[in-house]
Amino acid sequence: MKKIFYPLFVMALALSIPTNAYAMHIAEGFLSVNWCLFYFVLAAPFIFFSLRDINKKTSKNKELKMLLALVAAYVFMLSAMKIPSVTGSSSHPTGTGLGAIIFGPVVMGSVSLVVLLFQAVLLAHGGLTTLGANVISMGIVGPFIAYGIYMIFRNKNKKVAVFLGAALGDLATYIVTSLQLALAYPSATGGIMASFVKFGTIFAITQIPLAIVEGLVSVMVYEFITKHCSDELVALGEV
Repeated sequence: MKKIFYPLFVMALALSIPTNAYAMHIAEGFLSVNWCLFYFVLAAPFIFFSLRDINKKTSKNKELKMLLALVAAYVFMLSAMKIPSVTGSSSHPTGTGLGAIIFGPVVMGSVSLVVLLFQAVLLAHGGLTTLGANVISMGIVGPFIAYGIYMIFRNKNKKVAVFLGAALGDLATYIVTSLQLALAYPSATGGIMASFVKFGTIFAITQIPLAIVEGLVSVMVYEFITKHCSDELVALGEV
């Protein structure tokens, strides 16, 4: 377990050099106070149940804490890898799909909260006022979509299930982010739908290839985890 955790942790630290970013995370100041408060309130119950679920799982098996740390490092590393898009924006993988597959989607709410908080402070990637909105897209909707897709296909082909779950969970995150921006900035002529199409098209150019890459990487990491963390997966009911 330590053989993969420490390299991931070092890579995450290497990515922690502060830089200005215009990213799929909604940046500081991009949402009005009303929208910020709305998403904070919307995300709050998910975070509560997420913390409760983590406490329930790790209290029964302390070894799960190391696996959870690995998942958090994986999310931090992938979501910090920004790829330039167009019009000053950028896209990135999320990593939350794999975590949802292993621990369940509820856990990823608080994991994403911690990751997004560190990225906002250390990388200027996202923002503090937009933390609630970013948790909704990356830490709640994306993981639930990923987990649902995985559960549909897991009994047919587990590798395909992991790939589809991680890739489509990533795409769900970018779709929700596009919708959030469209609601905040509706087009003067076409309204929310026109704005949603505009934002979605901007991100799609780079996000679709990134989703495919995330799916492939998630399969490789999942295979490593199943090989070296079989006891933890049994405790989680994954195998």
